[in-house]
Amino acid sequence: MSLSGSIVTLSAPTQRLMSVASHLHSQRFKVVVCRNLGPDVMSILEARPELDLVVWPQDSACERSWLMENISGATGVIVMLTDKVNAELLDKAGPSLKVVSTMSVGYEHIDIKEAAQRGLKVGYTPDVLTDAVADLSVMLALMAGRNGGTGVDLVQRGQWANFSWSPFALCGPQLSTTAASPTKKIGFLGFGRIAQATLARLVPFGITHCLYSSNPSSVPNDARDAALAKQHKLQAVSKVDIDELSRESDVLFVLAPGGSETYHIVNETLLRKMKRTSILVNASRGTLVDSDALAKALREGWIWGAGLDVVEGEPNVTVEHPLVKEPRCVIVPHIASATLETRLEMATRAAQNLIGAILGWEMPSQVNLSNVS
Repeated sequence: MSLSGSIVTLSAPTQRLMSVASHLHSQRFKVVVCRNLGPDVMSILEARPELDLVVWPQDSACERSWLMENISGATGVIVMLTDKVNAELLDKAGPSLKVVSTMSVGYEHIDIKEAAQRGLKVGYTPDVLTDAVADLSVMLALMAGRNGGTGVDLVQRGQWANFSWSPFALCGPQLSTTAASPTKKIGFLGFGRIAQATLARLVPFGITHCLYSSNPSSVPNDARDAALAKQHKLQAVSKVDIDELSRESDVLFVLAPGGSETYHIVNETLLRKMKRTSILVNASRGTLVDSDALAKALREGWIWGAGLDVVEGEPNVTVEHPLVKEPRCVIVPHIASATLETRLEMATRAAQNLIGAILGWEMPSQVNLSNVS
């Protein structure tokens, strides 16, 4: 660089570097967003001058044809649970695609092997929905045990006035301990963040024991379990096998990951071992529970009731579904994360994951694909 009066002359190499930097700064990356994420989060994406946004325009699930039409040449895509990310979509996107960011904690809708083979980054939204799912899990346990579904239906059909009261009508097992029932054992199939948050919410009900079964290959964590028992003033927090879990639990919460290893882990064999007054709650993945077996268990009285946020085959759950026909089965349409606060955090995390991956920053929540083959 030389000075001549007030004029600065840059060397050729410096000029080339500045040209490259200017190009990178002005480069725009196509991003496909499969659902409008609301003003608070869309403004985060829109504030990035590097992003060229293509947003599904309807307030409904993104149509596959639209996604296939618009994904070509994209650098990133934000998807929902309803958007299947498979080889077909990734081939259509082409080599420009760098990141798939899902607004969900689960990523079964994403072909992880394909993503890993193509060197893609995958973002998801763990942690932020822990409290909301734990809240709903307790709600489902109460609804199922206290015949909440039957009671609501009675009122909504205008039949309350025709209901014949009797001393034990609409009664069910109490979640909290009583003088007559001083012991209450709560079981968890899966004992991660959500299960432990659910446990904390159940402590004021006076529960006495926490039992859990997790991945058989996982090492027992006796120190943690002892600390939890002391923290919550429980008689014990114990890792047990699935047989003991089913036999001893007054309420069994299914909060394990989906996938082939846990497919129909709640089956007829397990359900037959449960107490006749026990409650089953599933707020994880519908595939963990054999719907036909659960319907049979309810119909024949092997267990008292069930509370479900998820059902295998959802959302194709009609009035003819065997579980819908069971009065002691309370089903809500996969709304465990559906609080205003949680959904905002999930959408924000999905946007941050995408931006981080594209701009070379750290992704707040990235799926570890290093061991995927």
